[in-house]
Amino acid sequence: MLYTVRLGPGAAILPRDVKRIHLDFAFKNNNGHFGPRKVWRDYLPRLKYHNPAVSMTVNRSHDNNGPATLTIFYTSSKDSPTPTSSPTPSTSTAQSTPTSDQTPFERTETINMKHKHESDILSELINLTKATAVVATPEEEAELQELADEEKQSAVDRARNAAHLQQKRQEKALLDQARGAVGPA
Repeated sequence: MLYTVRLGPGAAILPRDVKRIHLDFAFKNNNGHFGPRKVWRDYLPRLKYHNPAVSMTVNRSHDNNGPATLTIFYTSSKDSPTPTSSPTPSTSTAQSTPTSDQTPFERTETINMKHKHESDILSELINLTKATAVVATPEEEAELQELADEEKQSAVDRARNAAHLQQKRQEKALLDQARGAVGPA
């Protein structure tokens, strides 16, 4: 559903000087890598939806004792706002350091994500970048409420149908039992 990507935690518009976000964490969740994985799975798609010109890369390693970092690359605001034309990989399993996308970066900031909750990581990212959160319009709020109401009604309908089906099964079982008792003589 498009609303899950357009709205919710991580739906934010980054400033123009943010040119790249790079995540580096382990494949397995243990040893402090669960929060980074949730950021990658849940929040990064929303950030990318609202910031298509920002390169977002992920490097996952097999070292669970290694660092879990989120690096934000900034460039000066006077630079061209157009993204680089060279494609960059979105995911890597190679043991490498973040590359520069052939664009000189003015500065970088790094967030240590290890042993942090995903909402804390997101808050730190938004505070560092001074991103603007995307809020739902009144029309979107109304549609979200309508979807929630439909989901509640669906739950009521499922329960009613399950009760009806259970009643039919019980009646059939009683009829089968009665037919077995009478049977041919």
